Amino acid sequence: MPHRHLAALAQPQSLQLLKGIRRGIEKESLRVTPDGDLAQTPHPASLGSALTHDCITTDFSEALLEFITPPVATPEEALQILDRIHRYTYSQIGDERLWVNSMPARIGADPDIPVARYGGSHSGTMKTIYRLGLGLRYGRAMQTIAGIHYNFSLPDDFWSWLHEREGSDEPLGDFKTRRYFDLIRNFRRNYWLLIYLFGAAPAVCGGFVDGREHGLEPFDSEGHSLYAPHATSLRMGDLGYNSEAQQTLIVCYNDLCSYLSTLCAAISRPYAPYHELGVKDAGGQYQQLSTGLLQIENEFYSPIRPKNPAKMGETALSALANRGVEYIEVRCLDLNPFSPLGIDAQQMRFLDCFLLHCLLGDSPKTDNADYRAVQENQNRIVYRGRDPELQLIHNGGEQKLSVWAGRLLDEMAPLADLFDGAWGDDDYRRSLEIQRAKVTGETATPAAHMLAEMETRGQSFFQWAADKAEQHRQYFIERPLDEASQQHFAQLAGESLQKQRQVEAGDRGTFEDFLGQYYAQYIFCQR
Repeated sequence: MPHRHLAALAQPQSLQLLKGIRRGIEKESLRVTPDGDLAQTPHPASLGSALTHDCITTDFSEALLEFITPPVATPEEALQILDRIHRYTYSQIGDERLWVNSMPARIGADPDIPVARYGGSHSGTMKTIYRLGLGLRYGRAMQTIAGIHYNFSLPDDFWSWLHEREGSDEPLGDFKTRRYFDLIRNFRRNYWLLIYLFGAAPAVCGGFVDGREHGLEPFDSEGHSLYAPHATSLRMGDLGYNSEAQQTLIVCYNDLCSYLSTLCAAISRPYAPYHELGVKDAGGQYQQLSTGLLQIENEFYSPIRPKNPAKMGETALSALANRGVEYIEVRCLDLNPFSPLGIDAQQMRFLDCFLLHCLLGDSPKTDNADYRAVQENQNRIVYRGRDPELQLIHNGGEQKLSVWAGRLLDEMAPLADLFDGAWGDDDYRRSLEIQRAKVTGETATPAAHMLAEMETRGQSFFQWAADKAEQHRQYFIERPLDEASQQHFAQLAGESLQKQRQVEAGDRGTFEDFLGQYYAQYIFCQR
């Protein structure tokens, strides 16, 4: 894939534009007991309000924490913030641990998984009902799977430079949105590489698949663990964030208008199986927000999303329609159980190179056949990604994974050099070579490393993961925050609780009125 503007970007003045890139991390982790069972305790008040806290919240469950860093200038800065959040959290959760794997531990039956609560405000009630709907539609177990999201944005100075280089007469905001969609299409063509390189979920506890078709094999003679011999990330397969209902949905990424129209239609039109369930249960209590194929846009399971921060009461799609794309969110990354933070700096640098590669390369428009090819490649890489003979769909034919991967890495090498030129070191080039060694077989992928350790130690998935959780717990509790930092986080928690009370006091009208106004935005987005 040729890179446009490579020589121009290598000039000293334009090279500095790369230092304006901002990246942020969203990291999910289950709280578990010392025995490895899912924590049944509510979200600790000392961590603040899950509704209004900027950096500590919950995802599906009360037990599923989500840590969020702001957009910052370097991988190290993001990781330092994430580290401090972990250290504060460990000071507040007693003897509980944070599960370090994407695939969960002992979660019990569906009713035993506590759905997240966000208080009595209209917005908080909506967030809880949305999660009840997810549990109703897909089962709660699937929603306990955790991951890492990587947020990436290029600075306005870069977009102005590129806008001028390409001689565009579009308004700068429209140009930026169009080019972010170019990035997204190329990402979708190639993100199988990220699943291969960073997939760290080749096995699960046998209990996780009880009553479900899975096609996995016993890892041990007792069948405590199940796996696929060449798997990379079961999280990204049928057992994870994959929906049979959503297989009918083809989302167009050719431009913002098509993207909005497709998703708004999926939200606004009733879907027969969910319509039969009803919005409310027999007792008149909400059990889902709507009967559409999607309750809201977040229900669409995508490896990447275009984003613009939504304002209070604004849908994510309305934010895009009103202000265009501000950043992209990479969603196909497993937690790295070998890193206490679930991600490290060399992985982040590789992601920077990969995303810039997706932006600067040619990005043809796609059709339905291309969409299905992407889905098929994801399925192949999830279950057979470490098979040395694996072929992927490529340009209407097939190509060996190692050949395609090697070419992508070769194409990324000049971009790594650009980043290193901007920062005055060789960290990006080294991050690229670390990943190349996984493709050539010189080093193991995280999935292969994990299975090898389980076999060498004679451990089940649960035993291996529980040991890692305890090791990471010790890593954080042995490094307590200084008093000023501890007080800072306590203050943030208190302020978030006060903000939640203000949100609750500010509600007007009924919840039904609030919900109606919220959903009216999706009709507007289809115009």
